[in-house]
Amino acid sequence: MTTSQKTALITGANKGIGKETARGLAALGITVLIGARNPERGEAAAEELRADGADVRFVPLDVTDETSVRAAAEHIDATFGRLDILVNNAAIATGQHIPSETPAATVRQVYETNVFGVIAVTHAMLPLLRRSPAARIVNMSSELGSLTHLADPTGPWTAYSSVLLPYCTSKTALNAITVLYANELRSEGILVNAVSPGYCATDLNRHTGIRTAREGAATAVDLATAGDDGPTGAFLTETGPIPW
Repeated sequence: MTTSQKTALITGANKGIGKETARGLAALGITVLIGARNPERGEAAAEELRADGADVRFVPLDVTDETSVRAAAEHIDATFGRLDILVNNAAIATGQHIPSETPAATVRQVYETNVFGVIAVTHAMLPLLRRSPAARIVNMSSELGSLTHLADPTGPWTAYSSVLLPYCTSKTALNAITVLYANELRSEGILVNAVSPGYCATDLNRHTGIRTAREGAATAVDLATAGDDGPTGAFLTETGPIPW
């Protein structure tokens, strides 16, 4: 796939894995739109990446606000006329409780960003993605969304999954969403995949992760620029498929 004139939108890209995904795509000559709720942080991230000579621009985008999502789509339409890559990266992880003590309100709050936000943004951007000759959608998931992993009480994920019901189940839902979109869009040549960046040091985990955000972004960059023979409807990490 050539990258000439390609445009990518990354949600929640003002920091962490999102920003490093933006850096990686921009290094390939792709125009990258940093979607972020906070204008100052979004513009600061874009300015930082532009200092390296990249074509990176800030687009105001709150994935939980339908008006904001529509405005972003209208801006991209008016400015570029199409979208080639969508990376649904924005996510939150709020509160740590055992499942039986997890408030439903907390689950709803996490789902607004991690699940409903992905659907809202994807729906708004699909008309623009359909104008691309080879559109790609990458959903940033987590191994904590794997039911196989969650079902193993002795596995290395138990320490986190046992207190992160909202986050874990939101990523499981995201995986299902990925598969359903992939099935629908396969005949149009739009590849849709979920990727786990691994346990990266980001604000989401108070920088306790063992991998860098740049390392975590690498697989997302690969999938966002995959050729026509690339996977679709897959759940992947840098070492290969993850069990559902």
